Amino acid sequence: MNDTAAPAHQPPSAGHSHSASKGALAVGAIGIVFGDIGTSPLYAFRETFAGSNPLALDNAHVLGVVSLIFWSMTLVVSIQYVTILMRADNKGQGGSLALVALISRSISTSKHAWIAVLLGVFATSLFYGDSMITPAISVLSAVEGLTVVDDRFERFVIPIALVLLVFLFVIQKRGTAKVGALFAPVMIVYFCVLAALGTWQIIQTPEVLWALNPWYAVNFFVLDGWLAFLALGSVVLAVTGSEALYSDMGHFGRGPMRLSWFGFVMPCLLLNYFGQGAMIIGLPAEQAAQAIQNPFFFLASDEWRLPLVLLATVATFIASQAVISGAFSITHQAVQMGYIPRLNIRHTSETEGGQIYIPVINWALMVAVIVLVLTFQNSSNLAAAYGIAVTGAVTIDTLLMAVLLVGVWKWRWWYAAPVVLLFLIVDGAYFAANLIKVPDGGWFPLVVGLVAFTLLTTWARGRKLMRERMSESALPLEIFAKSAKNSAVRVPGTAIFMASSTAGVPSALLHNIKHNKVLHERVVILTISIADVPYVDPEARCEMSDLGDGFYRAVLNYGFMEETDVPLGLKQMERCGGEFNMMHTSFFLSRQTLLPSEKPGMPIWREKIFAWLLRNSASAMDFFKLPTNRVVELGSQVEI
Repeated sequence: MNDTAAPAHQPPSAGHSHSASKGALAVGAIGIVFGDIGTSPLYAFRETFAGSNPLALDNAHVLGVVSLIFWSMTLVVSIQYVTILMRADNKGQGGSLALVALISRSISTSKHAWIAVLLGVFATSLFYGDSMITPAISVLSAVEGLTVVDDRFERFVIPIALVLLVFLFVIQKRGTAKVGALFAPVMIVYFCVLAALGTWQIIQTPEVLWALNPWYAVNFFVLDGWLAFLALGSVVLAVTGSEALYSDMGHFGRGPMRLSWFGFVMPCLLLNYFGQGAMIIGLPAEQAAQAIQNPFFFLASDEWRLPLVLLATVATFIASQAVISGAFSITHQAVQMGYIPRLNIRHTSETEGGQIYIPVINWALMVAVIVLVLTFQNSSNLAAAYGIAVTGAVTIDTLLMAVLLVGVWKWRWWYAAPVVLLFLIVDGAYFAANLIKVPDGGWFPLVVGLVAFTLLTTWARGRKLMRERMSESALPLEIFAKSAKNSAVRVPGTAIFMASSTAGVPSALLHNIKHNKVLHERVVILTISIADVPYVDPEARCEMSDLGDGFYRAVLNYGFMEETDVPLGLKQMERCGGEFNMMHTSFFLSRQTLLPSEKPGMPIWREKIFAWLLRNSASAMDFFKLPTNRVVELGSQVEI
């Protein structure tokens, strides 16, 4: 019985290949996927000049920063993620864990395969830090626009931001299907406003377009080597959300995502960044010094700033919603793949599998976000903490890309090496620049990442040890069936014993015959098997074998994005001794209690963490959608 969960998204439809469907999906992606990177103009350019390491507001520095933003977006987002990594789909799905599953399938025989797995798990762990910081910095940066409208609003910024953020998390349990229908139109308006504001400034000061030449980025380093290096820590804020593009590929498809990015989102973002640079170049020194404190909102004239603040606030609300949904999605994947214990999963839509809600993740994120807002007080302080989670995940994805190119796509190493080296230099430079910020807040996502990594790897290791210990003393089912057929009274009905392994007799069956001295007419040993692909062909869902004397071995196969609904799966079993009538079927579950071992398989502190996770995991009855009045739990003790 593999501890697994519900789907994050439905499989991409076959209609992806049609232009009409592709266009609709591209529009949908604008509303859901690009919110994080789309709200970066609120703070990325500002932080580069007015952050902890301020730069001179002259042409050389402005053109250098704008050039860095342009080439960062081109290299990291457009080439690394949208062009290369989006080709690395695992049956249509993307993201660090899906990439790890894809790689593991190809290099499973390699003794170094575990390194790729750990890298993917750590990238996933860093995402949780990102999902805490993104709502806080996005909403704060938008609400801070009120101070541009009127200085007297400053004391209301934090209270308004907190109210919006709490409201955001409270509505999660109601689902986002209806609100989601408004996401795309609002974000399209938002991106069009970005482009319009930027274009107007570029028309006023067209010399900013010289920043398209990479020489200005190089010249920035020639002028101020150390300051330029530190500036990378803020420039990278312009590409936050790039990993999300890859993770959400399964929902919209590679083609629509690329169409949205190259055809609409990227041009709008670049026009706005170039516009912010043009505005600073075109203003007198004193006005430029004032505008750089919040250049995004200074792009608009006085009468349009309040509407711009309101639009930006809605956009950041949508961006935060997308990140929270992403946290739910990636948690589902991790549970399915055995890195997180069973969690209470709620579906908020009867038709859309992707509409899910995980209470423990939701409330943990809310508490973390509130603490972040109250601790850091403003978006500039949060910016120091933001970059390291993003650059850490991007750097790990680059390392995984190296394994992908050589181990999966079978590139010659002399072809792969220059590509990987280029991205390692770029991503490594961004990561190194953000390491300088660790004392100023960069420690937060690292701590969150290390805690999450410890929990994920401890659960995976503990489950592996527990299965090994149980299999050591397992009795072969064929032998048990022959010996048990005449030693117990057979009673009417079907008994289904859930088992984590396809070998041996589950402890619940042994305890049942030992204490109750009865066997049902039909005894089914059922294992839930999770494949390293997102979806399993329905034709391959069920595996059944008749062991004789009323004993059956059955396996239900699921992908790591699918919902493990056992009663629904049993309906697909046409053989195995007849149909399953839920009113005459009992489910027997094993509940393990851990005991101290003379030779522990992992340090005692990790054993205690695993025991705590095991005690607090969701009920298998709810997790596998079993009928509440047809379940019997039998306990057993296991040493790990």
